[in-house]
Amino acid sequence: MTRLLEILGRKTLDVVTEIGRVLMFLGQTLRATISGPFYVRNLFKQMEQIGVNSIPVVLTTALSTGMVLALQSYTGFKRFGAESLIGTVVSLSMTRELGPVLTGLMVAGRAGASMAAELGTMKVTEQIDAMETLATSPMKYLVVPRFVASTIMMFFLTVLGMLIGISGGYFVGVKVLGTNPVTYVNQSIDNTEVSDIWYGLIKALVFGAVVGLIGCYKGFNTEGGAEGVGKATTGAVVVSCMLILILDYFLSALLW
Repeated sequence: MTRLLEILGRKTLDVVTEIGRVLMFLGQTLRATISGPFYVRNLFKQMEQIGVNSIPVVLTTALSTGMVLALQSYTGFKRFGAESLIGTVVSLSMTRELGPVLTGLMVAGRAGASMAAELGTMKVTEQIDAMETLATSPMKYLVVPRFVASTIMMFFLTVLGMLIGISGGYFVGVKVLGTNPVTYVNQSIDNTEVSDIWYGLIKALVFGAVVGLIGCYKGFNTEGGAEGVGKATTGAVVVSCMLILILDYFLSALLW
């Protein structure tokens, strides 16, 4: 029993210590973000890598989600004669929940892993140390562009995901299942408020910051050569996805 408590205590201490390090890293990142110099070229480069290059996977995920959601909603609502509510379900689900969450998970798996692997490789090959020797701040040159780009591009990717998901739901609901198109559109518009869209986009900003922060943190704290880079990459994806799902609940409870 004593041994078990010792293990639990050690694990708890490790988790608390890691949370403290992440928060300290966040503070350093925010301070570097609001102070010069600003590497605008690096920012646009990261916006392309994180945002533009993630468009295919986000579009595929959102389209399939909207289509499946419409199909499953139709199957359930048909039993109660409520097929007209399919548009409402798809619209609210994509704007309030599935749009930001699925986009965040996809970007975490693609861009978050890339950030951790790139920075982790630079860390184990001592390129980051060399940068400090040359009087260039790694936080401002490497972390800030990725953090800001991830936050900004998650916003726009989520908007795109919402639109594509709703369009996929419309295609299945109207073209495949034969729902009245006027009723579908009217129900979607009447039951979806502007606040639903903005709350989903607020989530997107938070998730984007999480992906950028964790990806950079894991990369900056990589140790152990190639094996360490692999662990950092895996850890960045796992931790980012877990935080997105956990924060999703608290943001939902806070916003609604």
